[in-house]
Amino acid sequence: MADRARAGGSVRAAAGGAARAARAVRSAVLGTGRLTRRVTHAQGAGRSGLGSLIEASAINSAGDAMVAVALAGTLFFGLDVNQARGQVALYLIVTMAPFALVAPLIGPALDRARHARRYAIASTFVMRALLCWAMASALPHGDQVTFLPAAFGVLVLSKAFGVLRAAATPRVLPEEISLVTANARASFAGLITASIVAPVTAGLAVLIGAAWVLRIGTVVFLLGVVFTMWLPGRVDVPGGTRRTQPDKAAKQARRWRTLPRVGPLVAEAMEANAVLRAFSGFLIIYLAFLLRQERFDPVSHHVALGLLAACAAAGGLLGTALGAWMKARAPRFIVSATLAAVTGVTAAGAAFFGLWAALAVATAAGLGQVLGKLSMDAVVQREIGEEMRSSTFAVSETLHQLSWVLGGLLGLGMSIVADGRVALAAVAAVLAASFGLLVSRQAGTRRRTRRPDQHTTIKDAHPEMRA
Repeated sequence: MADRARAGGSVRAAAGGAARAARAVRSAVLGTGRLTRRVTHAQGAGRSGLGSLIEASAINSAGDAMVAVALAGTLFFGLDVNQARGQVALYLIVTMAPFALVAPLIGPALDRARHARRYAIASTFVMRALLCWAMASALPHGDQVTFLPAAFGVLVLSKAFGVLRAAATPRVLPEEISLVTANARASFAGLITASIVAPVTAGLAVLIGAAWVLRIGTVVFLLGVVFTMWLPGRVDVPGGTRRTQPDKAAKQARRWRTLPRVGPLVAEAMEANAVLRAFSGFLIIYLAFLLRQERFDPVSHHVALGLLAACAAAGGLLGTALGAWMKARAPRFIVSATLAAVTGVTAAGAAFFGLWAALAVATAAGLGQVLGKLSMDAVVQREIGEEMRSSTFAVSETLHQLSWVLGGLLGLGMSIVADGRVALAAVAAVLAASFGLLVSRQAGTRRRTRRPDQHTTIKDAHPEMRA
Protein backbone atom coordinates (compact mmCIF):
# COMPACT_ATOMS: atom_id res chain seq x y z
CA MET A 1 0.00 0.00 0.00
CA ALA A 2 2.79 2.38 0.89
CA ASP A 3 4.49 1.67 -2.44
CA ARG A 4 1.26 2.32 -4.33
CA ALA A 5 0.77 5.54 -2.39
CA ARG A 6 4.28 6.67 -3.20
CA ALA A 7 3.79 5.74 -6.88
CA GLY A 8 0.51 7.63 -6.94
CA GLY A 9 2.20 10.62 -5.36
CA SER A 10 4.94 10.50 -7.98
CA VAL A 11 2.39 10.39 -10.79
CA ARG A 12 0.47 13.31 -9.30
CA ALA A 13 3.71 15.28 -8.86
CA ALA A 14 4.72 14.56 -12.47
CA ALA A 15 1.24 15.55 -13.68
CA GLY A 16 1.41 18.72 -11.63
CA GLY A 17 4.84 19.54 -13.03
CA ALA A 18 3.62 18.96 -16.59
CA ALA A 19 0.61 21.17 -15.94
CA ARG A 20 2.81 23.93 -14.56
CA ALA A 21 5.15 23.64 -17.54
CA ALA A 22 2.18 23.81 -19.92
CA ARG A 23 0.88 26.89 -18.14
CA ALA A 24 4.33 28.48 -18.33
CA VAL A 25 4.59 27.77 -22.05
CA ARG A 26 1.06 29.07 -22.62
CA SER A 27 1.85 32.22 -20.64
CA ALA A 28 5.10 32.75 -22.59
CA VAL A 29 3.32 32.31 -25.93
CA LEU A 30 0.49 34.66 -24.95
CA GLY A 31 2.98 37.18 -23.59
CA THR A 32 5.02 37.04 -26.79
CA GLY A 33 1.84 37.45 -28.81
CA ARG A 34 0.74 40.48 -26.79
CA LEU A 35 4.20 42.05 -27.08
CA THR A 36 4.26 41.43 -30.82
CA ARG A 37 0.81 42.93 -31.20
CA ARG A 38 1.86 46.05 -29.25
CA VAL A 39 4.92 46.50 -31.45
CA THR A 40 3.17 45.95 -34.78
CA HIS A 41 0.18 48.08 -33.79
CA ALA A 42 2.14 51.00 -32.30
CA GLN A 43 1.80 54.63 -33.44
CA GLY A 44 -1.63 54.18 -34.95
CA ALA A 45 -0.72 51.10 -37.01
CA GLY A 46 -3.41 49.02 -35.32
CA ARG A 47 -6.06 51.65 -35.95
CA SER A 48 -5.17 52.14 -39.61
CA GLY A 49 -4.71 48.46 -40.51
CA LEU A 50 -0.94 48.66 -41.03
CA GLY A 51 -0.43 46.29 -38.09
CA SER A 52 -2.43 43.53 -39.79
CA LEU A 53 -0.46 44.06 -43.00
CA ILE A 54 2.82 43.74 -41.06
CA GLU A 55 1.59 40.52 -39.43
CA ALA A 56 0.60 39.14 -42.84
CA SER A 57 4.11 39.98 -44.06
CA ALA A 58 5.59 38.04 -41.16
CA ILE A 59 3.45 34.99 -41.97
CA ASN A 60 4.49 35.30 -45.62
CA SER A 61 8.17 35.31 -44.65
CA ALA A 62 7.69 32.30 -42.37
CA GLY A 63 6.11 30.30 -45.19
CA ASP A 64 8.75 31.35 -47.70
CA ALA A 65 11.52 30.40 -45.26
CA MET A 66 10.02 26.94 -44.78
CA VAL A 67 9.80 26.40 -48.54
CA ALA A 68 13.37 27.62 -49.06
CA VAL A 69 14.77 25.29 -46.39
CA ALA A 70 12.75 22.34 -47.68
CA LEU A 71 14.01 22.90 -51.22
CA ALA A 72 17.62 23.65 -50.31
CA GLY A 73 18.74 20.01 -50.63
CA THR A 74 22.29 19.58 -51.87
CA LEU A 75 22.41 22.68 -54.05
CA PHE A 76 25.63 23.91 -52.48
CA PHE A 77 26.89 22.25 -49.32
CA GLY A 78 26.62 18.64 -50.42
CA LEU A 79 28.68 19.02 -53.60
CA ASP A 80 32.28 19.78 -54.39
CA VAL A 81 33.14 23.24 -55.67
CA ASN A 82 32.96 22.49 -59.40
CA GLN A 83 29.67 20.61 -59.13
CA ALA A 84 28.23 23.35 -56.93
CA ARG A 85 29.12 25.99 -59.52
CA GLY A 86 27.08 24.21 -62.17
CA GLN A 87 24.11 23.73 -59.85
CA VAL A 88 24.16 27.33 -58.66
CA ALA A 89 24.44 28.65 -62.23
CA LEU A 90 21.45 26.52 -63.28
CA TYR A 91 19.46 27.73 -60.27
CA LEU A 92 20.24 31.39 -60.99
CA ILE A 93 19.21 31.06 -64.63
CA VAL A 94 15.99 29.23 -63.74
CA THR A 95 15.04 31.88 -61.19
CA MET A 96 15.08 34.54 -63.91
CA ALA A 97 11.92 33.14 -65.46
CA PRO A 98 9.45 33.83 -62.63
CA PHE A 99 10.53 37.44 -62.28
CA ALA A 100 10.61 38.04 -66.01
CA LEU A 101 6.93 37.03 -65.99
CA VAL A 102 5.89 39.16 -63.03
CA ALA A 103 5.99 42.62 -64.62
CA PRO A 104 4.23 42.19 -67.98
CA LEU A 105 1.61 39.72 -66.75
CA ILE A 106 1.01 40.00 -63.02
CA GLY A 107 1.53 43.76 -62.58
CA PRO A 108 -1.35 44.96 -64.79
CA ALA A 109 -3.58 42.18 -63.42
CA LEU A 110 -2.91 43.36 -59.87
CA ASP A 111 -3.65 46.95 -60.89
CA ARG A 112 -7.04 45.89 -62.19
CA ALA A 113 -7.66 43.91 -58.97
CA ARG A 114 -7.14 46.91 -56.67
CA HIS A 115 -10.91 46.97 -56.00
CA ALA A 116 -10.48 43.54 -54.36
CA ARG A 117 -6.92 43.82 -53.10
CA ARG A 118 -7.54 41.90 -49.86
CA TYR A 119 -8.83 38.92 -51.81
CA ALA A 120 -5.88 39.14 -54.21
CA ILE A 121 -3.45 39.03 -51.27
CA ALA A 122 -5.38 36.16 -49.68
CA SER A 123 -5.33 34.25 -52.98
CA THR A 124 -1.51 34.35 -53.03
CA PHE A 125 -1.56 32.55 -49.66
CA VAL A 126 -4.21 30.02 -50.70
CA MET A 127 -2.50 29.10 -53.96
CA ARG A 128 0.89 28.72 -52.27
CA ALA A 129 -0.70 26.46 -49.65
CA LEU A 130 -2.04 24.21 -52.40
CA LEU A 131 1.28 24.22 -54.24
CA CYS A 132 3.17 23.31 -51.05
CA TRP A 133 0.86 20.34 -50.56
CA ALA A 134 1.45 19.31 -54.18
CA MET A 135 5.23 19.54 -53.72
CA ALA A 136 5.03 17.53 -50.51
CA SER A 137 3.14 14.78 -52.35
CA ALA A 138 5.53 14.81 -55.32
CA LEU A 139 8.80 14.90 -53.36
CA PRO A 140 8.87 11.29 -52.05
CA HIS A 141 8.13 9.91 -55.54
CA GLY A 142 10.58 12.13 -57.42
CA ASP A 143 7.72 13.52 -59.52
CA GLN A 144 9.54 16.40 -61.25
CA VAL A 145 6.57 17.09 -63.57
CA THR A 146 4.55 18.20 -60.53
CA PHE A 147 7.35 19.44 -58.32
CA LEU A 148 9.11 21.92 -60.62
CA PRO A 149 6.00 23.80 -61.85
CA ALA A 150 4.77 23.98 -58.25
CA ALA A 151 8.08 25.44 -57.08
CA PHE A 152 7.95 27.89 -59.99
CA GLY A 153 4.44 28.93 -58.94
CA VAL A 154 5.51 29.52 -55.34
CA LEU A 155 8.28 31.86 -56.52
CA VAL A 156 5.89 33.87 -58.69
CA LEU A 157 3.19 34.10 -56.00
CA SER A 158 5.73 35.13 -53.37
CA LYS A 159 6.78 38.05 -55.56
CA ALA A 160 3.13 38.87 -56.27
CA PHE A 161 2.53 39.13 -52.51
CA GLY A 162 5.43 41.56 -52.20
CA VAL A 163 4.02 43.71 -55.01
CA LEU A 164 0.55 43.75 -53.45
CA ARG A 165 1.87 44.55 -49.98
CA ALA A 166 3.91 47.47 -51.26
CA ALA A 167 0.97 48.78 -53.28
CA ALA A 168 -1.40 48.49 -50.30
CA THR A 169 0.88 50.14 -47.73
CA PRO A 170 -0.12 53.76 -48.53
CA ARG A 171 -3.79 52.75 -48.07
CA VAL A 172 -3.19 51.83 -44.42
CA LEU A 173 -0.52 54.39 -43.52
CA PRO A 174 -1.27 56.25 -40.26
CA GLU A 175 -0.33 59.92 -39.95
CA GLU A 176 2.25 59.17 -37.26
CA ILE A 177 4.44 56.97 -39.52
CA SER A 178 6.36 57.77 -42.70
CA LEU A 179 6.37 55.45 -45.70
CA VAL A 180 10.01 54.43 -45.17
CA THR A 181 9.25 53.52 -41.55
CA ALA A 182 6.14 51.54 -42.53
CA ASN A 183 8.09 49.61 -45.16
CA ALA A 184 10.86 49.00 -42.65
CA ARG A 185 8.47 47.63 -40.04
CA ALA A 186 7.04 45.13 -42.50
CA SER A 187 10.50 44.08 -43.68
CA PHE A 188 11.81 43.86 -40.12
CA ALA A 189 8.92 41.63 -39.07
CA GLY A 190 9.62 39.39 -42.05
CA LEU A 191 13.34 39.18 -41.37
CA ILE A 192 12.90 38.38 -37.69
CA THR A 193 10.30 35.74 -38.47
CA ALA A 194 12.44 34.14 -41.19
CA SER A 195 15.51 34.20 -38.90
CA ILE A 196 13.58 32.25 -36.26
CA VAL A 197 11.71 29.90 -38.60
CA ALA A 198 14.64 28.93 -40.87
CA PRO A 199 16.82 27.16 -38.25
CA VAL A 200 13.78 25.53 -36.64
CA THR A 201 12.68 24.30 -40.07
CA ALA A 202 16.17 22.99 -40.80
CA GLY A 203 15.97 20.88 -37.63
CA LEU A 204 12.50 19.65 -38.56
CA ALA A 205 13.71 18.71 -42.05
CA VAL A 206 16.32 16.44 -40.48
CA LEU A 207 13.82 14.87 -38.08
CA ILE A 208 10.68 14.48 -40.18
CA GLY A 209 11.82 15.14 -43.76
CA ALA A 210 11.30 17.91 -46.30
CA ALA A 211 7.88 16.63 -47.37
CA TRP A 212 6.41 17.15 -43.91
CA VAL A 213 8.04 20.57 -43.69
CA LEU A 214 6.16 21.51 -46.87
CA ARG A 215 2.91 20.23 -45.34
CA ILE A 216 3.49 22.43 -42.32
CA GLY A 217 4.15 25.26 -44.77
CA THR A 218 0.65 24.65 -46.16
CA VAL A 219 -0.81 25.38 -42.72
CA VAL A 220 1.35 28.49 -42.34
CA PHE A 221 0.19 29.92 -45.67
CA LEU A 222 -3.45 29.25 -44.79
CA LEU A 223 -2.88 31.14 -41.54
CA GLY A 224 -1.83 34.12 -43.65
CA VAL A 225 -5.34 34.24 -45.12
CA VAL A 226 -6.72 35.01 -41.65
CA PHE A 227 -4.43 38.00 -41.14
CA THR A 228 -5.16 39.23 -44.65
CA MET A 229 -8.90 39.29 -44.07
CA TRP A 230 -8.36 41.44 -40.97
CA LEU A 231 -7.21 44.27 -43.22
CA PRO A 232 -9.65 47.21 -43.36
CA GLY A 233 -12.04 47.57 -46.28
CA ARG A 234 -10.38 50.73 -47.57
CA VAL A 235 -7.49 48.59 -48.85
CA ASP A 236 -9.87 47.53 -51.63
CA VAL A 237 -11.52 50.83 -52.48
CA PRO A 238 -9.72 53.39 -54.68
CA GLY A 239 -9.85 57.02 -53.68
CA GLY A 240 -8.82 58.95 -50.64
CA THR A 241 -5.12 58.89 -51.48
CA ARG A 242 -2.94 61.56 -52.98
CA ARG A 243 -2.97 61.53 -56.76
CA THR A 244 0.47 62.17 -58.08
CA GLN A 245 -0.02 61.32 -61.75
CA PRO A 246 -1.70 63.50 -64.38
CA ASP A 247 -5.15 62.48 -65.60
CA LYS A 248 -3.82 61.12 -68.87
CA ALA A 249 -1.85 58.55 -66.89
CA ALA A 250 -5.06 56.63 -66.24
CA LYS A 251 -5.26 55.89 -69.95
CA GLN A 252 -1.89 54.12 -69.71
CA ALA A 253 -2.89 51.98 -66.73
CA ARG A 254 -2.97 48.80 -68.78
CA ARG A 255 0.46 49.34 -70.23
CA TRP A 256 3.56 47.83 -68.71
CA ARG A 257 5.47 50.54 -66.91
CA THR A 258 9.01 51.14 -68.12
CA LEU A 259 11.74 53.37 -66.75
CA PRO A 260 11.19 56.30 -69.18
CA ARG A 261 7.51 56.47 -68.17
CA VAL A 262 7.80 56.37 -64.38
CA GLY A 263 9.46 59.78 -64.11
CA PRO A 264 13.02 60.75 -63.20
CA LEU A 265 12.70 60.30 -59.44
CA VAL A 266 11.41 56.74 -59.62
CA ALA A 267 13.82 55.86 -62.46
CA GLU A 268 16.80 57.08 -60.40
CA ALA A 269 15.69 55.08 -57.36
CA MET A 270 15.13 51.93 -59.44
CA GLU A 271 18.50 52.16 -61.16
CA ALA A 272 20.38 52.81 -57.91
CA ASN A 273 18.69 49.84 -56.31
CA ALA A 274 19.45 47.68 -59.33
CA VAL A 275 23.13 48.45 -58.76
CA LEU A 276 22.84 47.58 -55.06
CA ARG A 277 21.00 44.35 -55.86
CA ALA A 278 23.58 43.32 -58.46
CA PHE A 279 26.35 44.05 -55.95
CA SER A 280 24.61 41.95 -53.30
CA GLY A 281 24.14 39.03 -55.68
CA PHE A 282 27.75 39.25 -56.83
CA LEU A 283 29.14 39.41 -53.33
CA ILE A 284 27.11 36.57 -51.82
CA ILE A 285 27.89 34.12 -54.63
CA TYR A 286 31.52 35.20 -55.05
CA LEU A 287 32.37 35.10 -51.35
CA ALA A 288 30.53 31.82 -50.83
CA PHE A 289 32.82 30.11 -53.35
CA LEU A 290 35.92 32.05 -52.29
CA LEU A 291 35.48 30.97 -48.67
CA ARG A 292 35.13 27.37 -49.81
CA GLN A 293 38.30 27.50 -51.91
CA GLU A 294 40.62 29.54 -49.68
CA ARG A 295 41.36 28.90 -46.05
CA PHE A 296 41.41 31.76 -43.57
CA ASP A 297 43.10 30.21 -40.53
CA PRO A 298 42.14 29.50 -37.83
CA VAL A 299 38.58 29.57 -39.21
CA SER A 300 37.35 26.50 -41.13
CA HIS A 301 35.44 26.66 -44.41
CA HIS A 302 32.09 25.90 -42.80
CA VAL A 303 32.59 28.44 -40.03
CA ALA A 304 33.57 31.07 -42.59
CA LEU A 305 30.44 30.35 -44.65
CA GLY A 306 28.32 30.55 -41.52
CA LEU A 307 29.88 33.89 -40.62
CA LEU A 308 29.20 35.13 -44.15
CA ALA A 309 25.52 34.22 -43.92
CA ALA A 310 25.28 35.73 -40.43
CA CYS A 311 26.90 39.01 -41.51
CA ALA A 312 24.68 39.33 -44.59
CA ALA A 313 21.60 38.71 -42.42
CA ALA A 314 22.87 41.12 -39.76
CA GLY A 315 23.33 43.79 -42.41
CA GLY A 316 19.76 43.27 -43.57
CA LEU A 317 18.45 43.52 -40.01
CA LEU A 318 20.52 46.63 -39.38
CA GLY A 319 19.24 48.27 -42.57
CA THR A 320 15.66 47.45 -41.66
CA ALA A 321 16.15 48.76 -38.11
CA LEU A 322 17.63 52.00 -39.45
CA GLY A 323 14.69 52.39 -41.81
CA ALA A 324 12.24 51.87 -38.95
CA TRP A 325 14.15 54.27 -36.67
CA MET A 326 14.59 57.07 -39.19
CA LYS A 327 11.79 59.55 -39.56
CA ALA A 328 12.82 59.57 -43.19
CA ARG A 329 11.53 62.53 -45.22
CA ALA A 330 14.12 62.35 -47.99
CA PRO A 331 14.25 58.80 -49.41
CA ARG A 332 16.21 59.99 -52.47
CA PHE A 333 19.01 61.13 -50.19
CA ILE A 334 18.95 57.79 -48.36
CA VAL A 335 19.37 55.89 -51.63
CA SER A 336 22.33 58.06 -52.65
CA ALA A 337 23.96 57.92 -49.22
CA THR A 338 23.55 54.15 -49.10
CA LEU A 339 25.24 53.70 -52.48
CA ALA A 340 28.09 56.01 -51.41
CA ALA A 341 28.61 54.15 -48.12
CA VAL A 342 28.63 50.73 -49.79
CA THR A 343 31.17 52.00 -52.33
CA GLY A 344 33.47 53.22 -49.56
CA VAL A 345 33.26 49.99 -47.56
CA THR A 346 33.96 47.90 -50.68
CA ALA A 347 37.01 49.99 -51.57
CA ALA A 348 38.33 49.61 -48.02
CA GLY A 349 37.67 45.87 -48.18
CA ALA A 350 39.74 45.62 -51.37
CA ALA A 351 42.61 47.52 -49.78
CA PHE A 352 42.66 45.43 -46.58
CA PHE A 353 41.33 42.16 -47.92
CA GLY A 354 40.99 39.26 -45.53
CA LEU A 355 38.24 37.30 -43.82
CA TRP A 356 37.09 40.17 -41.62
CA ALA A 357 37.19 42.64 -44.51
CA ALA A 358 35.06 40.26 -46.59
CA LEU A 359 32.57 39.93 -43.73
CA ALA A 360 32.42 43.70 -43.34
CA VAL A 361 31.65 44.11 -47.04
CA ALA A 362 28.97 41.39 -46.81
CA THR A 363 27.36 43.29 -43.91
CA ALA A 364 27.44 46.51 -45.91
CA ALA A 365 25.89 44.75 -48.91
CA GLY A 366 23.02 43.40 -46.80
CA LEU A 367 22.44 46.80 -45.21
CA GLY A 368 22.61 48.63 -48.54
CA GLN A 369 20.22 46.29 -50.33
CA VAL A 370 17.56 46.54 -47.62
CA LEU A 371 17.83 50.24 -46.82
CA GLY A 372 17.94 51.19 -50.48
CA LYS A 373 14.87 49.03 -51.19
CA LEU A 374 12.89 50.61 -48.35
CA SER A 375 13.66 54.09 -49.63
CA MET A 376 12.88 53.18 -53.23
CA ASP A 377 9.51 51.74 -52.18
CA ALA A 378 8.71 55.05 -50.48
CA VAL A 379 9.58 56.96 -53.67
CA VAL A 380 7.30 54.73 -55.77
CA GLN A 381 4.49 54.93 -53.23
CA ARG A 382 4.64 58.74 -53.32
CA GLU A 383 5.21 59.30 -57.01
CA ILE A 384 2.97 56.68 -58.65
CA GLY A 385 -0.82 56.79 -58.55
CA GLU A 386 -3.11 53.92 -57.50
CA GLU A 387 -3.98 52.99 -61.07
CA MET A 388 -0.38 52.01 -61.90
CA ARG A 389 1.29 51.36 -58.57
CA SER A 390 1.20 47.55 -58.70
CA SER A 391 2.57 47.50 -62.26
CA THR A 392 5.40 49.83 -61.24
CA PHE A 393 6.29 47.69 -58.24
CA ALA A 394 6.20 44.60 -60.44
CA VAL A 395 8.62 46.21 -62.89
CA SER A 396 10.94 47.27 -60.07
CA GLU A 397 10.88 43.82 -58.46
CA THR A 398 11.63 42.20 -61.81
CA LEU A 399 14.48 44.60 -62.56
CA HIS A 400 16.03 44.11 -59.15
CA GLN A 401 15.74 40.34 -59.13
CA LEU A 402 17.27 40.07 -62.57
CA SER A 403 20.04 42.42 -61.41
CA TRP A 404 20.69 40.12 -58.44
CA VAL A 405 20.81 37.09 -60.71
CA LEU A 406 23.17 38.76 -63.19
CA GLY A 407 25.37 39.91 -60.32
CA GLY A 408 25.39 36.36 -58.97
CA LEU A 409 26.40 34.93 -62.35
CA LEU A 410 29.21 37.49 -62.57
CA GLY A 411 30.36 36.52 -59.09
CA LEU A 412 30.26 32.88 -60.10
CA GLY A 413 32.54 33.59 -63.05
CA MET A 414 34.93 35.82 -61.12
CA SER A 415 35.32 33.19 -58.40
CA ILE A 416 37.23 31.17 -61.03
CA VAL A 417 39.56 33.89 -62.36
CA ALA A 418 40.03 36.59 -59.70
CA ASP A 419 41.16 36.69 -56.09
CA GLY A 420 39.36 38.70 -53.43
CA ARG A 421 41.43 41.85 -53.65
CA VAL A 422 41.08 42.17 -57.44
CA ALA A 423 37.37 41.32 -57.43
CA LEU A 424 36.45 43.85 -54.73
CA ALA A 425 38.59 46.55 -56.37
CA ALA A 426 36.79 46.02 -59.68
CA VAL A 427 33.38 46.11 -58.01
CA ALA A 428 34.29 49.24 -56.03
CA ALA A 429 35.21 50.98 -59.30
CA VAL A 430 31.84 50.05 -60.84
CA LEU A 431 29.99 51.24 -57.71
CA ALA A 432 31.90 54.53 -57.77
CA ALA A 433 30.99 55.10 -61.43
CA SER A 434 27.35 54.30 -60.68
CA PHE A 435 27.33 56.73 -57.76
CA GLY A 436 28.83 59.50 -59.92
CA LEU A 437 26.22 58.90 -62.61
CA LEU A 438 23.43 58.96 -60.02
CA VAL A 439 24.62 62.25 -58.53
CA SER A 440 24.86 63.87 -61.96
CA ARG A 441 21.35 62.71 -62.87
CA GLN A 442 19.93 64.00 -59.59
CA ALA A 443 21.56 67.37 -60.21
CA GLY A 444 19.97 67.50 -63.66
CA THR A 445 16.58 66.62 -62.20
CA ARG A 446 16.85 69.40 -59.63
CA ARG A 447 17.68 71.92 -62.35
CA ARG A 448 14.66 70.85 -64.39
CA THR A 449 12.29 71.12 -61.42
CA ARG A 450 13.47 74.68 -60.71
CA ARG A 451 12.43 76.03 -64.12
CA PRO A 452 10.05 78.97 -63.74
CA ASP A 453 7.46 77.49 -66.13
CA GLN A 454 7.02 74.47 -63.88
CA HIS A 455 4.51 75.70 -61.32
CA THR A 456 3.92 72.40 -59.52
CA THR A 457 6.93 70.43 -58.36
CA ILE A 458 7.30 67.17 -56.55
CA LYS A 459 8.00 69.04 -53.34
CA ASP A 460 4.78 71.01 -53.70
CA ALA A 461 2.80 67.82 -54.21
CA HIS A 462 4.50 66.00 -51.31
CA PRO A 463 5.41 68.03 -48.23
CA GLU A 464 7.39 65.06 -46.91
CA MET A 465 9.96 65.59 -49.69
CA ARG A 466 10.89 69.09 -48.49
CA ALA A 467 13.34 67.97 -45.84
